[in-house]
Amino acid sequence: MIRTPAILTAALLSCMTVVAQNWPQWRGPEGNGVAAPGKYPVKFSAATDLLWQAPLPGKGGSTPIVWKDRIVITSGVGEKDEGQDGVLCFDWSGKQLWQVTLGKQVKGKHRRGNGSCPSAVTDGKRVFVYFKSGTLAALDFDGKILWQTNLQKRYGKNTLLWDLGTSPVLVDGNVVIAVMHTGSSYVVAFNQETGEERWKVDRNFKCPEESDQSYTTPQVTQEGGRTTLIIWGADHLTSHDAASGAMIWQCGGFNPEQKKAWRVISSPVIAGDIAVVPYGRDKNVAGVKLGGKGDVTKTNRLWDNHGIGTDGATPTAYDGKVYIVNFQGKVSCLDTLTGKELWSSRLPQGKGMFYSSPTLAGDKLYICREKGSIYVCQITPTGLNVINETNLDDHFVASPVLIQDKILLRGEKNLYCIGK
Repeated sequence: MIRTPAILTAALLSCMTVVAQNWPQWRGPEGNGVAAPGKYPVKFSAATDLLWQAPLPGKGGSTPIVWKDRIVITSGVGEKDEGQDGVLCFDWSGKQLWQVTLGKQVKGKHRRGNGSCPSAVTDGKRVFVYFKSGTLAALDFDGKILWQTNLQKRYGKNTLLWDLGTSPVLVDGNVVIAVMHTGSSYVVAFNQETGEERWKVDRNFKCPEESDQSYTTPQVTQEGGRTTLIIWGADHLTSHDAASGAMIWQCGGFNPEQKKAWRVISSPVIAGDIAVVPYGRDKNVAGVKLGGKGDVTKTNRLWDNHGIGTDGATPTAYDGKVYIVNFQGKVSCLDTLTGKELWSSRLPQGKGMFYSSPTLAGDKLYICREKGSIYVCQITPTGLNVINETNLDDHFVASPVLIQDKILLRGEKNLYCIGK
């Protein structure tokens, strides 16, 4: 039997008090963009319901993580060539508790890009951070640096054409990074406590120009009683043994016409025993059954839906449905078992695109637009109803965090907290 974080909801109910306090990684407690149950703001205004906003010392795109009374984000500290890779910690009053720098930052290329796109992750004792510069580090919740290394100095230069966005993940006492670019691609694991390399495996596939480049984040799941990492990039979805990094299976066929520049940004989402995989620059999405061994392209490819997809935002999955938001604000709901489109809706016209991944809380989707519009949308059997829209004078690529009955929004200029 295959168990995934989404299916473990019942088991987690016994410790829901802890879960509800924490947002330990980029896509939330279960890694699927779903918030724990809570009384989150629905009708709110930036003018009347903004509890606080905290200015940030430079540009960044990472989503905040939360552990109890601590909020941690990565950010540039200073501008452009003079800036540093930074880690900041706030409390729930918006007070900055500490700020740590870890070396010179590498500036972004895209207008919304920067050197601090990967989100931090925590095991409750330590915070792990990763930057475009190649710096990977562990800190405690007082801001003390426990260990630090640089992947590019150890293993080779980053060859991505755009800004690194892959976040670290935690599994079996290790912090794992997937590096997928032109040249030697690999997956590497470091001991969370010591920073010692535990394993490193190559992950290379022959691809057309730029199609071997990936900005996605691995997904941790269970397959047949074994903990695995599901990794998407270079026209292949792969499963790796979390204990050794060894590849268990691979699924290809995502670029049959061998098109150039089919790099992938949107990560897959695990829904039950299915990985929902956006591909083809927002034109396609596929369902791949987890499990098996070797090349499972012909056996595990369950469905393809052409004409629907996302190129930036990672889908959100819950209760047999997956929600997909594309750059232009089209929201599609698919059945995860069949790939059938159940409905689609359009968000209101406005300025900017949708880079931020949506967050689901109950029957409501929270979605950020690039140029400051924040939407709360009621999910119905036939589509979305926008029930609240507010605007902040900022730019957003980070995902909304819904935690402790509040909303955290990370902009380029400020960190915002909304609540009653």
